[in-house]
Amino acid sequence: MNIRHSLVALLAAFLTHGLQAADNKPQDNSPKLAYGQLMKYDGKLLFSPCRDPSYSTMEDVSQDRAVTKALNSVGLEAGKKLYVELLAVIEGGVIKASAVNQARTEGHCQLPGGNRESWRAAGKEPGWLLAIGNESVALKREGKPDVMTPYAPPTSEGGVTKFKLVTESAKLAIQFDNVLCHDAAANSVFGWTATVEVGGQTLKGCAWQR
Repeated sequence: MNIRHSLVALLAAFLTHGLQAADNKPQDNSPKLAYGQLMKYDGKLLFSPCRDPSYSTMEDVSQDRAVTKALNSVGLEAGKKLYVELLAVIEGGVIKASAVNQARTEGHCQLPGGNRESWRAAGKEPGWLLAIGNESVALKREGKPDVMTPYAPPTSEGGVTKFKLVTESAKLAIQFDNVLCHDAAANSVFGWTATVEVGGQTLKGCAWQR
């Protein structure tokens, strides 16, 4: 395999806000979400940015190699190619990953939420899907009417992010815990565990940043 280290490709992988700072501002070296395909080859972890054929090496810098353990749980060590979204920085041409946003076996590249959407969450039994945008929040549930509320900023502390959203007809209490969440049926792992309280019902599932 021809492994090429392309700075342009690396920067393309980091489809996040403000990665390229203005010349008169200090560069932002905080971790950003990197989107792409990941595989293990010849003992190395190779990352290929979305919509680019080049490869770069990935290094796990998380505590107790939590990133590698999460990726192995969905088949990386077994030789499967994964779609991944990793919180990472670039140093010396290497992607240094500190956390997993999501990883899927045989997944496809997804566009980041940009200015329109910041979170998604989903669960089963019953099936539900939550989308948090910068103006509104939408919850869809099997056999129930959709719930729509205006957006309100969350509170975040100690790895827990909470939203409290209220309208005349509905109230949503949303909590995202920064704890890995596995979806065995979909062979996926997500960076956050979700709990949603609505109309006396408690919904459990997984969440990921957009």
